[in-house]
Amino acid sequence: MQSQLSDFVVADASRCIGCRVCEVACAVAHNATGKEHPVAGNLDSPLLPRLYLVRTPLATAPVQCRHCEDAPCAASCPAGAIRRKDGALVVEEARCVGCKTCMLACPFGAVELVPVYAQGRAVMQTVQTEDGGVCTVSPVMVAVKCDMCTGRQAGPACVQACPCGALRMAAVSDLRRRRCAQAAAGLAKYVTALHPEDGRS
Repeated sequence: MQSQLSDFVVADASRCIGCRVCEVACAVAHNATGKEHPVAGNLDSPLLPRLYLVRTPLATAPVQCRHCEDAPCAASCPAGAIRRKDGALVVEEARCVGCKTCMLACPFGAVELVPVYAQGRAVMQTVQTEDGGVCTVSPVMVAVKCDMCTGRQAGPACVQACPCGALRMAAVSDLRRRRCAQAAAGLAKYVTALHPEDGRS
């Protein structure tokens, strides 16, 4: 059976050491301007990753978008800013109005609102006052989330950068095939244990 389900990046908490290299790699991959990548000394905005390392008493692992097939974030977006592109759900930041509906809808907490930067400064939103003046109120905020580094030839930067191999692309069709094979092998062991006289394995 051919699967048309979207792939996504999955973390293995048993391998994650919480070094945050994935966050840095993500931020660098998404902060490239033209052909230039940010390096120490020429950063003009904060590093803003699209995945977030979560530490709990039981596990440490990055949390990121699962690129849901019936994505609640995309369905709830009143501006139509979240769309599927090359198999990934991406945020069109120019359309985002910063309403936070996608944050509330995401069951994984994989969407974040971050300030927009231009030429090293946060872009501020302004409102018109009653007397016709303009008042600066707060930074412009837009939704960001994992886009699986769409367009990056080497694939997701976080997967490539993880020193422990804790992140990998989860091809849903391969996962299903592998789990079915494991279930069949487990069933064969069970039957053999129940009926050793049959000699089946």
